[in-house]
Amino acid sequence: MMRNPRLFSLLYFVLGSMFTYLAIESAHETVWNVSTIALAALAAFDFGTALRLLFAPKR
Repeated sequence: MMRNPRLFSLLYFVLGSMFTYLAIESAHETVWNVSTIALAALAAFDFGTALRLLFAPKR
């Protein structure tokens, strides 16, 4: 079974968007709390992975 990297990049982009939304919702008074920073870090990782998979050279 062949795995399509573009499909996985879409999945990572959706996850990054979800984590960004959750980070925005968790920042009530300040953004310098652990949950907001952790969610933003997960979103950054997911967006980076999505871009890497999207622009990966074809084999």
